[in-house]
Parts: sequence; structure tokens; C-alpha cells
Amino acid sequence: MIFQSELEFEEALINILKTKGWENNVLKYPTEEDLIKNWADIIFANNRDIDRLDQYPLTKGEMQQILEQIKMLRTPLKLNGFINGKTVSITRDNPDDKLHFGKEISLKIYDKKEIAAGQSRYQIAEQPQFKNKFANLNKRRGDLMLLINGMPVVHIELKRSNIPVSEACAQIQKYAFEGVFTGIFSLTQIFVAMQPEETVYFANPGPDGKFDKNFYFHWEDFNNNIINNWKDIATSLLSIVMVHQLIGLYTVADDSDGKLKVMRSYQYYAANALSDKVTKMNWEDKNVLGGYIAHATGSGKTMTSFKSAQLIAGSKDADKVIFLMDRIELGTQSLKEYRGFADENESVQATEDTEELITKLKSTDPADTLIVTSIQKMSRIKDEEDGLNSNDIKIMNSKRIVFIVDECHRSTFGNMLIAIKKTFPRAIFFGFTGTPILKENQKKLNTTATVFGDELHRYTIADAIRDKNVLGFDTYKVLTFKDLQVRKQIALNQAKASSEEEIYADEKKTEIYKKFMYELKMY
Repeated sequence: MIFQSELEFEEALINILKTKGWENNVLKYPTEEDLIKNWADIIFANNRDIDRLDQYPLTKGEMQQILEQIKMLRTPLKLNGFINGKTVSITRDNPDDKLHFGKEISLKIYDKKEIAAGQSRYQIAEQPQFKNKFANLNKRRGDLMLLINGMPVVHIELKRSNIPVSEACAQIQKYAFEGVFTGIFSLTQIFVAMQPEETVYFANPGPDGKFDKNFYFHWEDFNNNIINNWKDIATSLLSIVMVHQLIGLYTVADDSDGKLKVMRSYQYYAANALSDKVTKMNWEDKNVLGGYIAHATGSGKTMTSFKSAQLIAGSKDADKVIFLMDRIELGTQSLKEYRGFADENESVQATEDTEELITKLKSTDPADTLIVTSIQKMSRIKDEEDGLNSNDIKIMNSKRIVFIVDECHRSTFGNMLIAIKKTFPRAIFFGFTGTPILKENQKKLNTTATVFGDELHRYTIADAIRDKNVLGFDTYKVLTFKDLQVRKQIALNQAKASSEEEIYADEKKTEIYKKFMYELKMY
């Protein structure tokens, strides 16, 4: 379908979103004040119980308290924590609420688990009106914003047919430079640049960040085929379920570099596959094979594995999630990354030695749920003479334990993994690898599938190069000494000589030899 104008495209997109569950009552040309009022109404509707607002609406002063918190947090990374913190606290200043007046109360604003359910509201704002920091510029109007519970979390910029999507990206950058994403608009977590035949999405870099094209992503299906058609984007990336999940589950506030990150589609499919497998786990079974993720090296496996663990821990489907590394330096590096990815209320535990590891495995403290350790330490936990007593083993095996094995093509095919599986027969094991062991290169008659289970998701080096998630490469052949000797003999035969001395004694043969060697790129 060809759209001759942005408005025509805008209306078509709104219509299809409304058929997919987004509210029919579109907020048309809202100002920031309109959106604040709308948000206040939704907060009131979701907090009318006696322990919160009772029957007394939020005052302007109370909403200003919330907006001041947003202003102080300022960056998308910090605001991601605000949104996903589930509640916001205010001091009640409505004199009609005599029960709570002057007291601090906590208000529910968003629940990542209430996906298209509970009190969640999903609205569309059409052409929201922005202010900007430059007084000499006119007010700006965006194209669309998607609101969850009154919060504008996704900004969509549209271009008509035959206009490159890069122009929509440039428009977003221009708005950001002009300072329009402030106040309630600073809650924006994800930008979507869209034209009828191409869409890219990316995290909001915030007022101090830079827009980086390396982190502009296309949405893809499970088999890594890029989804281009706008209707398919509307029913996949922009569906209520996916938008809610992206904001609540598949964004990562990375403290290590201060950036908000949104997961790529293949990372979403992988993390979702692991979490779903654990949800369906029968913990009475023994020696269950979890499966493995085959994602190209350099495509973000560390973030994917952490998000998988976070989803599993957050769902309470497991008591312990253990990242198993095969080298100390890998463990140290991964621990730093995992701690950067973790939410403020999450703790990622390290283990200095096997004794500390055992203590954390036996612990009932929720802070000891996510653990990073080495395969060497874990393999030392055995029920044997001069080793652990059977009571410790029994306590640990009473836990629902998930192992996530990084670089699972390396040392995991030896005796150490066998020992761990023997010690923890009811645990479930998942592997992450960029180079799975297949039948043709099997080790000790084992493949990645026989050790871990079925492949749950694949993202190849070819996919990664196409998506520019890893650098491409050129192949060329390096000749061996044997190759050189063979080619030299061919050149001698071509010159009809038995040795190089004979060639250089005859000028004609020398020219033939040089010409042939040059053609072989040897001269």
C-alpha cells in the first residue's frame, strides 16, 4: 500500500492499533498538561482503595511531586527504574483526605506482570504537542506516542512511502536536540522510526547520550527474518503484549556505562524460550535436558543470558540461577557485566571458594538467588569421603536450581560437568554458545544437543553480519610451504626447465617463468 502523506499513514496505523486492543479513544493533539491530567486520572482510578487515595483525586501539588521525581531522575536509565519500581511515593496534600493528609502514601503506577490484564491501560496520543528549550522555535508536534497507564513510553515518528526511514530517525534526533523529551515526555523509553516498508527501533539515549546507529534495530521473526511491512510491525513490535514486555522485561538499565538498552528480537526469543522452559519444568524429574542457545560470538550473549536468568528469578519459577563459567577471568568479566545489568533491588553474588558457594546454595535469602561461579568450584561439590556430607547435598537439592553455562562448547564436555550433573540430578542445564558442537565435530561421542538438549534458538554469524551486530570479514588463502613448492614446480614445468638455474640461463625461459609466477601471484 502506497501512502502519499504522513497523515494518511498515521491514520492507517492508528486504525490497525485500535483493532489490536489499543484504546479507541485516541488523545488528539495533547499538550503536556493534557497528558499530566490524563496520567493523574489513571493513577487515581488505580489507587482508590482506602489505604491509598481513598475517594480523593490527586491534587496539582501531588502530581507536581511526581513530576519533580521524574525531573531529578532525568535519564532514561534512571527513569526505567522509576517505571519498573511499580509504585511512586507522595506526601498527601489533599485536605479532603483527612485520613492521609500530611502522610506519605505509595501509589501503583505500573506492573510489568499485568500484561494486557489487571489495571493496565493502553492509549494512543496522536500528534502530541512539545515545548522546546529554544524560545525562538515554534512548538513541535510528534506523530504518535504509546502510553501505558498514562505514561508515554514509546515515541513513533512516521514518514510516508518512498521516504527513507533514516529521515524519521533524523527527526527524532532533532526533537531530542531541541529538548522536547522533558517533563512527562522524559518517560519515553523507546523510539520507533517507521515508514511503510521499513521500521527501526532503539532506546532513548537521554539528554546526555548520543544517538548511535549501531544500536538501531530491525524487528525480526523467530527465524531472524526482518519484518518490514508496517501492518506486520503493528501486530508484532507495536502489539500491546510486546510494548508492555519491552518496557517492563526486555529493556536493560546498564549501570556499567549509564545507558538504557533495549534487547534485539533474537535476544527476546532466546530469553523467552529459556524462561518458558523453566515455567513448564517438573522439578520431580531427574536429568532433564534444558536446551541451548546458539548465538554468534559478539551478538550480546552475556546480556541475553542475564536477562534469561532475571526472568526466571523474577517469575519465582526457580530458587537458584547459577551462571557457570569455565575460566576465572570469564567469571570476573561476566560478574561485572551482570551486576551492571541488575536492577537496584537485585543482587548478583560472587563466590570466592567452594565453601562460600555451598553456603549461598543452601541459603534461603532472596539476595542469594543469582550466583556467578566457575565450573571448577561447582564440580568440587561431591558427596564423597572427606567431602560434603549427605545432609548438605540434600539441602541443596531441595532447591529448584537452574544452571546457565556460558561458552558451553569449551570445557563442559569433560568430567567436571558430569560430576555436577551427578550431584544435582534435579537441576536443569542451559548452554550458550557461538559454536555448537554438532555430529561432524562431536567430542567423546557427544554434541551440544546430547549434553544440554534441543537448540532453543539460533542466530548465526551470517545473521549478525547482515544486521551489523558484528563486523564482517574477508576470507583469503594463506599458502603453506608445501603449496609454494608445488607451484614452483608447475612454473618450472611451464618453462620446460628442470631447475631455476636452467631458467635463468635462458632469457626466453626466464620471461616465461616470471610471467607464470606473476599470474600465480608468487613473483
